Amino acid sequence: MNEPAASRAEPRPDTRARIQTVALDLFTEQGYDATSLREIAERLGVTKAALYYHFKSKEEIVDSFSADQLEKLDRIVEWARSQPDTSSPEFRRELLQRYADDLYTGRYSKVMQFFHQNQPAFKNAPAGAKMRQAMMDIIGLLVEHESTPTAKLRAGMAVLAINTSWFLLRDTEISDEERRAAAMEVAFDLLR
Repeated sequence: MNEPAASRAEPRPDTRARIQTVALDLFTEQGYDATSLREIAERLGVTKAALYYHFKSKEEIVDSFSADQLEKLDRIVEWARSQPDTSSPEFRRELLQRYADDLYTGRYSKVMQFFHQNQPAFKNAPAGAKMRQAMMDIIGLLVEHESTPTAKLRAGMAVLAINTSWFLLRDTEISDEERRAAAMEVAFDLLR
């Protein structure tokens, strides 16, 4: 008996993930407000109705790729909170390493670029607030509760050094490994 054609076909890539990727690309290229659902559908090569099947609005798309990244950040925070000694320099280095690992793999850097470029649109949006809170949680884990304002600022700047390396070191002559190494050196220097 012959198999139906549908079962013999190659599996289609995850449409939802493709939509997220294309929307994120357009949002960072053109800006969130300047990008329409129609443009996202056109770049995907699908109808607007097909796009609506997965996402009813641009906000839903942002919420979906934000949720994916927040899960990763939540895992880092959970790991950090489970550690017996969070005051050691080794813990701080490992926490920053894990954060950088996440930033330098997948699309997290693109998501951070999106939020950076579209701050006015997401200043009060739930997705933006959740991302800011996740970063504040990581920063808070880098300092003791009774730390000085200077120590708290250094911890925040250490995390920002990792985040901003993608924006400040855009030179095509710099490899991702060099960019990451520079960011980590600055971050570790700030925490000394």
